[in-house]
Parts: sequence; C-alpha cells; structure tokens
Amino acid sequence: MDNLNKKINNCFISVKIQKDDFDVNAEIQSIRSRKIIGGIINFIGVVRDSQKEKEELVSLELEHYPGMTDKALMLLVEQAVTRFSLTAAGAVHRIGRLYNNEQIVWVGAAAPHRQAAFDAACFLMDMLKQSVPLWKKEFKGECSQWVETKASDDKAALKWMTSK
Repeated sequence: MDNLNKKINNCFISVKIQKDDFDVNAEIQSIRSRKIIGGIINFIGVVRDSQKEKEELVSLELEHYPGMTDKALMLLVEQAVTRFSLTAAGAVHRIGRLYNNEQIVWVGAAAPHRQAAFDAACFLMDMLKQSVPLWKKEFKGECSQWVETKASDDKAALKWMTSK
C-alpha cells in the first residue's frame, strides 16, 4: 500500500494506492475533522460490467508503478486543493484484481462552499484518468485485453485544461 499524507496551506491531503477495499466512512472522517468546512463531496467509483459487449466483464486488473502513481495522484490532489481553495481532500485508488461492483476509487473534497467541493471532485475524477499512471486489463470469459483511453475521458479532461 502506498499512503501519502501532506499539509499544504493548512489543508490536509491524503492519497492512497492499495489492494484492499476502503472504508468510505473512514475516508470521509479523515477530511471532515479539519478546518472550516461547509460541504464535503464524495465520489465512489465501482467496477461495472461493460454494457456494450455481449460477454460479461468478469474482472479488472489494475497495475501501477509504486512511487510514481502515488506521487502523480498526490500532485493531482494538490492541484485541486489550490485551484478550488479546498480545506481538505483525499483520494484512494485500488490496484490488483477487482470484480464487478467492487469499489475501485474514492475522491473527497471539503470546502467552505459546496460548489468548490463539487467542482473539485469532478476535476479529480476527470483528470485522474489522464494524469495518474494506472493500467487496466479487462477479463471477459477466457479473453483479456488492456483498456485504452476513451475519447470521452480525453474530452472531460480537456475542459479542465482549457478553463481556470
């Protein structure tokens, strides 16, 4: 497990890359017990069966480079903290073999006002797929294949790169 904690401008940041499942309530509490907070936004991503394919997704396997992935995720969360004036933020991403409906990612953003927290959570999820080195392989029946970047993910990240 890669776990980094940091303080920037009195803002608490927590980043975790891990094989084990995570406790959403514990993650919320880690960012709730900080400075003045008007709202906390959470996003929990789960492994989903591919709706377009005839053959059901059995599992995903996520790979990463220890030391590189956690630092890239930390940098992304730091950018969110600065860009949206957050009071606390965190992210957890799982690696290894994951099955349908298992939790895969959590991001949380705490801010004095709700819109900043909403925007930060969207930014984190949109940019995570573009800036954090994680590789996914899908397993369907007897077949497996690496997942390629989707045009919709590129488009989602691009909106944040062109707006301030």
